[in-house]
Amino acid sequence: MKMRLPLAFITNAKLLNSGFRIRHGILNGVTKALSLSSCNICSRTERKWIKPVGYDTGVMTYNSLTKQKEPLVLAQERIASWYSCGPTVYDHAHLGHACSYVRFDILQRILSRLFGINVIHVMVITDIDDKIIQRSLEENISPTVLARMHEEEFKSDMQALQVLPPAVYMRVTDNIPQIVGFIERIIRNGHAYITNQGNVYFDTQSIGSRYGKLVNIGGIVGEQVSCILEVQDKRDPRDFALWKASKPHEPHWVSPWGNGRPGWHIECSTIASSVFGSQLDIHSGGIDLAFPHHENEIAQSEAYHQCEQWGNYFLHSGHLHLKGSVEKMSKSLKNYITIKDFLDSYTANEFRLFCLLTKYRSAIDFSDASMDEARSTLSTISAFCHNAQAYMQGHLQCQPIEEGILWERLSATQTSVRKVLADDFDTPKAVDAIMSLIHHGNCQLQPVTKVHGPRSPVVFGAMLSYVREIMAVFGVDLLDKKEVHDSSGILNNVVEELVQFRSEVRKFALSVQHQAPQDPQPGSEFHKSHPQPDRTPLLKACDALRNNLAPLGVHIKDRSTISTWEITRRGDTRRN
Repeated sequence: MKMRLPLAFITNAKLLNSGFRIRHGILNGVTKALSLSSCNICSRTERKWIKPVGYDTGVMTYNSLTKQKEPLVLAQERIASWYSCGPTVYDHAHLGHACSYVRFDILQRILSRLFGINVIHVMVITDIDDKIIQRSLEENISPTVLARMHEEEFKSDMQALQVLPPAVYMRVTDNIPQIVGFIERIIRNGHAYITNQGNVYFDTQSIGSRYGKLVNIGGIVGEQVSCILEVQDKRDPRDFALWKASKPHEPHWVSPWGNGRPGWHIECSTIASSVFGSQLDIHSGGIDLAFPHHENEIAQSEAYHQCEQWGNYFLHSGHLHLKGSVEKMSKSLKNYITIKDFLDSYTANEFRLFCLLTKYRSAIDFSDASMDEARSTLSTISAFCHNAQAYMQGHLQCQPIEEGILWERLSATQTSVRKVLADDFDTPKAVDAIMSLIHHGNCQLQPVTKVHGPRSPVVFGAMLSYVREIMAVFGVDLLDKKEVHDSSGILNNVVEELVQFRSEVRKFALSVQHQAPQDPQPGSEFHKSHPQPDRTPLLKACDALRNNLAPLGVHIKDRSTISTWEITRRGDTRRN
């Protein structure tokens, strides 16, 4: 039996479907439009943004509500309420997810550790959803069991990526009574309606032009207008489900409107409000969530609280693309890399550098070349820290240091890094400033055989401390404690003894004999130095030991007769 649709809807659907499928085309088209921050696509509503009254952090951040940078003002002094949309746990988390979570983890660390803001972060776990139900049917497993399995895997992945956990994870299924109560109040406030089929929809017409704060959707965009059967149940194609009537063999809960389950968007509004009330400082997520998810959250929450502005700042991260592809990394496109597979080849520190080298709002290309750049940058930072430490210990001999220049560079770098991070968290510029400091340090850490003049270990101690401190702010662990798996310190002691023994052998093998030339010529040196041939095998054995230890993560550097060492991640074949 064919269903007849209203002519207006058919017209609107045709407009939206020109050149792409409705299901993905609407979302992708709106996402691309939102990404064009230079375009004033919602001038009608952006003027209505109300600058919060409260504590000015001194940080400017790009606000998707206004499409420009705004001063970050918090309701309470040095306290930021932050809500983020967590995963829908029906499959493995992939690198696209990781990119968003790591980027926002970096922002939160900057706010808390550099600017002294106490970030109270709440994240929702979507553990009931169409995708979860479909996957559970395919795998013949309970939706609850499927969701719990992937929830724990997600948390494990985040820990492996050194992402700080939120103050609390909150599951949708643990908050069904609160969601039902939230919907009831929206209905009482005149912003939702119940259908004969037992569905509850948000009435977008009830809030007029206020629907579309993030995206100027006009009057034609519906919530993924792909489900034709649902459209007949709606008053307006833009209306979206707050409560879905249950279907056979689906999980369901009791409600005043019959058995069913929550819509996608209502979970976030309810849970965020249950913790933070009627005002939220910061809401974050990937750019693909701006519409319809975040747009609908705003509508629901302001209808529930009867307020003009529920969320003050919406922060969105750019997509992760495979190099050469215009599509984002996505399960539906089958172009994704799982976090577990990624961490078989790279480290969490390297991925953080990869994220730091681009602005959090920008799309980012993933490729071997981009990861090589991140790895090289991290290697340069680690090598400087190692060399600075060796110089302080007296293991690295250099010409007299131009100490005043380095103190000036350090002070300028500290000022510059703080300034650029206060300007919408510009991590690429911050990394550039740090690498410039390291370059100037390396220029003076050139090894020599003999030293004349005073040493300057203090300035390198200050530089070393700052580089470690600022990288720790970004979540990069330069001490590699987790990657070395050396909590007891036994391995360090063993390597120290091994390198010390090898150094003694090399020093003995490099000692020279002095012999007179058989036919000395006028003006020639009377003595010449030559290595002793019978000790050459010892030198070769020392070189072989150094080369064999490198693939195992132990890197030895020979500087004349002095050797230093460092341990890196096992399996990392970088050679120094």
